[in-house]
Amino acid sequence: MQLFIGGACAGKRDLVAARFPDAVWHRLDPDAPESWRDALVPGAPLVLTGWASWLEGALEDDSDDDRLRARLAAMLETLVEVEAGSDGEVVLILPEMGRGIVPVDAADRRLRDLSGWLAQDAAARAAAVWYVRHGLARRL
Repeated sequence: MQLFIGGACAGKRDLVAARFPDAVWHRLDPDAPESWRDALVPGAPLVLTGWASWLEGALEDDSDDDRLRARLAAMLETLVEVEAGSDGEVVLILPEMGRGIVPVDAADRRLRDLSGWLAQDAAARAAAVWYVRHGLARRL
């Protein structure tokens, strides 16, 4: 699994599209968290986007942050297993939120926190982590 992370309009999508031209792209659906399975094509990389919207929906559905983090970790483990059992790579494009700025609104703080936990957990499982800024990628 590879992880591309950076702020809004940092160039993540363009870099991933250039590196994985034959990839199948799937935007996560907050109402159907397992819908990415329908996008799997043997041998083709699977690019997953839309994490911020998915996280916002998850936060509306569940008030327990620990349970949400566990749910995300289980999803990441499933993605690692799916990748290991196929000949296609899984690529995650995650938004970097906050950069240390703490939002005033409690809901925005929860979103930022959950996004940070997702990024940490995804990075721990990824074979490569790329930080993207101004269209430039640096492997971490």
